[in-house]
Amino acid sequence: MFRISTLLGSFLALILCVTTATAQNYRVRPGDTLRIEVIEDSNLDRTVLVAPDGRISLPGTGQVRAGGRTMLQIQRSLTAQLAPNFANPPNVHVSLEELRPTVPSPPAEDPVTAVFVAGEIKNAGRVELEPGTTLLQAIAQFGGFTNFAATKRVQLHRSAKIYTVNFDAILKGTSPNGTVRLREGDVIIVPQRRLFE
Repeated sequence: MFRISTLLGSFLALILCVTTATAQNYRVRPGDTLRIEVIEDSNLDRTVLVAPDGRISLPGTGQVRAGGRTMLQIQRSLTAQLAPNFANPPNVHVSLEELRPTVPSPPAEDPVTAVFVAGEIKNAGRVELEPGTTLLQAIAQFGGFTNFAATKRVQLHRSAKIYTVNFDAILKGTSPNGTVRLREGDVIIVPQRRLFE
């Protein structure tokens, strides 16, 4: 029993040492809350919030830079600033009372792929699609073609290239072009039928 309690005590002491060392090496950030105690004058004891510019203020010290500094560095600065007000340099203790609150990140917007549709199609214009939407799915989403659409000559403009797609062949299952996944900025143009087409 004695060994277990000794080991447990040693383990807890080690954790305390590591935690203290980590806290002393912590670099203060704007929004953190610090506890400042001056042993010689308890009227100067206070809890201060690190301002957005990284500074804190204490009576008799003016503005002191805290952002990006360790507790020991802040403690030394405060001691130096307060020293002229005391017969001997004061004993100042700085500790981290609270970390700055974490700001929840805004919810991520659902990704969309914006394509453009023109010509003989029922809903022309800019259309936002789910990423991975195929050409066949997109045409269904656009509401289909008008009665004057040349469905054998649908054009897919991608970058500097133009691809001609035979929608009738896609419907018959003789063309795999319906499975082409649309990309951001693609333009689909459905021309008008010719007289005997």
